[in-house]
Amino acid sequence: MARGGDQQQRRGRSGTATTWPPPATAGIALPSATSSTSGFGTLWTWVRAEAGPGRLLPWVPIAFGTGIALYFAAEHEPVAWVAAATASLLCVAAFLLRRQRWFPLILLIAAIAAGFAMAAMKTARVAHEVLAKPLYSVALTGFVETHEERERTDRFVLRVATMDSPRAAPKLTRVRLSVKKGTAPVVGSFVELKARLQPPLSPLRPGSYDFGRDLYFQGIGASGFVMGGIKAVDPPIQPGVSLRYSATMQGLRDAIDARIRTVLSGDSRAIATALLTGRRDAISADVNDAMFISGLGHVLSISGYHMAVVAGVVFFAIRALLALIPVLTVTFPIKKVAAAAALLAALFYLLLSGAEVATQRSFFMTAVVLIAVMVDRRAVTFRTLAVAAMVVLIVAPEALVHPSFQMSFAATLGLVALVQIGMPALFASPDHSATARMALWGGREIAMLVLASLVAGLATTPYAAFHFHRVTPFGVLANLLAMPVVSALVMPAGILGLVAMPFGFDGVFWRLMDVGIQWMIVVTQWVAALPGAIGRMPAFGTGPLIAASIGIIVLGLLRTPLRLAGVGVLALSIVWALLVKQPDVLISGDGHSVAVRGKDGRLHMMRSAKDAFLAKEWLAGDADARLPTDASLSHGVSCDSDGCITPLADGSLVALVLQPGAFTDDCEKAALIITTRQPPKDCRALVIDQDRLQRNGAVSLQRTANGFTIDAVRPRGLDRPWSRAIPDEPQHDLIPNSRTPQNRPVDATPAETDLQPEDQ
Repeated sequence: MARGGDQQQRRGRSGTATTWPPPATAGIALPSATSSTSGFGTLWTWVRAEAGPGRLLPWVPIAFGTGIALYFAAEHEPVAWVAAATASLLCVAAFLLRRQRWFPLILLIAAIAAGFAMAAMKTARVAHEVLAKPLYSVALTGFVETHEERERTDRFVLRVATMDSPRAAPKLTRVRLSVKKGTAPVVGSFVELKARLQPPLSPLRPGSYDFGRDLYFQGIGASGFVMGGIKAVDPPIQPGVSLRYSATMQGLRDAIDARIRTVLSGDSRAIATALLTGRRDAISADVNDAMFISGLGHVLSISGYHMAVVAGVVFFAIRALLALIPVLTVTFPIKKVAAAAALLAALFYLLLSGAEVATQRSFFMTAVVLIAVMVDRRAVTFRTLAVAAMVVLIVAPEALVHPSFQMSFAATLGLVALVQIGMPALFASPDHSATARMALWGGREIAMLVLASLVAGLATTPYAAFHFHRVTPFGVLANLLAMPVVSALVMPAGILGLVAMPFGFDGVFWRLMDVGIQWMIVVTQWVAALPGAIGRMPAFGTGPLIAASIGIIVLGLLRTPLRLAGVGVLALSIVWALLVKQPDVLISGDGHSVAVRGKDGRLHMMRSAKDAFLAKEWLAGDADARLPTDASLSHGVSCDSDGCITPLADGSLVALVLQPGAFTDDCEKAALIITTRQPPKDCRALVIDQDRLQRNGAVSLQRTANGFTIDAVRPRGLDRPWSRAIPDEPQHDLIPNSRTPQNRPVDATPAETDLQPEDQ
């Protein structure tokens, strides 16, 4: 008995090493009434408890990520070696002062500096040229690195070997090209072709997502489409190891998709392929939109859920098979062997799916859990999440600003908090009889499923609202109806299909997947069609998003009543986001599209070229349910061959000038003119011309009593490798609506109207 008691005590000490408070006292820790009689003393007691042993580690990746965020907020590119030297000195100082009282503060400051330096060094490591202006006919040769199948077209990345353009252009390392469906070259082949190239897509409005930044960190300096045929030729040099690996993995994905294609078709085939290989671009637009509207869009992105199912199925299958041999259960650590097999399966799944950010995070966290099982440690903890976050941010600092990383870690933080805090409280029962446990089992499981869906959905809501301008009111309902089927049928059948494919018996498993996928599609379309299923959110800045992130972190990590401050911060972020005033005028970077807010409070479009993608994003950012083809978008807009004109809410006019003849009237009557032509020097209106748009990109304007305030995608002084502004004469944020002449030269080169960003 003494030995049993000692072992139990050791287990208790092991448990408290991973969490605070101990499991026996889990929940909110209140100080005793005698410990302090003042409010400050109580607050200090809580602060000391939060800074206790084992509580610092989860804050290190948060500080590291803060440093990365500061790097991306810089106006010009920091000097990488200076940032690295500063971070090194601070880390050394933190180590030397590790026994001092202020060590936690010094450590967090060092982590912030390290994150900043890591991001700067990553940018320096991937540095490459970026196309600044469109090229209409470019001869290219190079190796095909990746291939994506999309709903209407295919897309591939070409590692450029030679580039012959009709005029001077930067030497590009990689380009991403679209081709007709079914005509993309094989990964690993060396090809020659002609293409039209355009610069990477800039943000479509100030504050919106920067696609060009994503492409920069992928080494891609331009995008476009192929002109004519693609010719495969003998390579001048042999492909490297990385390219041969990419070709092998792409061949494996193509083989899996080809086998699934022989049994399934349409969205069932596309979703099955997406779940197993990560290739989700072939899903039809209707089903894809319904998935995200209903809150099931996370199923299409391989992340923690998929990795957990794969690892879990392999773990329990291997353990069950080994348990059938009695001698092994006594002499062999079958649990550890099963964990090792599950780790290998998770690694294979990571490589097969393309190793996106969410998949990397889920793999690292799954690996930490499985390794903990192998070394007899507690698995699901905040430390596990912290280690996974640090690994992802060190490998890919740019992941911090990607919605996949933000939503994935927010949901995981909420779920870990639920496991460590909510589950012990939910499962605590004074009656431990077998009858009571059996009676409560079903209710508890359902409650946990509801809570998990609710917590994950709420944690990801701020990021979905910021990046996609929508929330999912019925996400819990959709997840409750669909996820059990996906977990119990779709994913296990897919894993068994992969195992059986080499032996030729995989067809039955693809059909089983189809049953579950069809159910999921029915659920998602039904939920998406419910009244109020589309929760639209107007665009807001990073301030409310940062506040919401702080609130989620405080709620998830703190254990004392200080965590309730997170509720207040979240409430503040919601009010802040709702109070953001939307712009009165939006102007595209090429000057061909202008949206003006009229007296009805809605946007009205003046367009000299079709750009459905741009219009869709602008309407989404305005929480407007209209489609880009809606006729009401042109209500109040008067157009002729010389241009268009429409009034603002205060009655002042905004003009889009297409021909020089329109300047005579518009310069006298309009308050604002947008044009790609050369304006007259004595024009009395505020003119946004092509020269300004080329320097600053898309702009938004807010009407004030004194004129317009202007916000630009590339404001004056901004100089980042993926977003450079051309120096110009001094500008001011407040430009009066005066009658002073506008003297702005213009580049006479017209923008290419047929290069639309449909491949984005």
